[in-house]
Amino acid sequence: MSSVWQYLTLGLDREIFGIDIESVHEILDYRVPAALPHAPPFLVGMIDVRGQSYPVIDLRTKLGLPAIAVTQATRIILLNIPMGDREMRVGFVADRVIEVAELDSAELEPAPDVGGRWRSTYIAGIGRKGEAFVVVFDLKALMAGDDPALLMPSLAA
Repeated sequence: MSSVWQYLTLGLDREIFGIDIESVHEILDYRVPAALPHAPPFLVGMIDVRGQSYPVIDLRTKLGLPAIAVTQATRIILLNIPMGDREMRVGFVADRVIEVAELDSAELEPAPDVGGRWRSTYIAGIGRKGEAFVVVFDLKALMAGDDPALLMPSLAA
């Protein structure tokens, strides 16, 4: 039995990723986060949104992609990610937000585990939107690990 789920699709580099819309709280224009000393490279700082603090993660760095300059299209996506008995508030920096797309859960394919580009542990599935592939994040797994999600060529060999 198939069911259709909604995902916020975002672009990083030439890739399209999907985040379950249930976890999305708000989408903001980019603002410079306050830096945190001794933070891992992917944690660019903190922002305050109406009295709530959000750590901000650069998805490019988290995924092992090269950094780029902020553009007019850069957004911070505020998420509430269920993590066991609590919700984690976090902001993801994305190159661009594309749209809310519907993907049929029955048509989501598992992440290939045959030397692909991405660590399959961070991927809930791969869907299609028209001719494009949408890599759907497993947000809990993505937030639990400190390793880059992009496999380095030397590791994939």
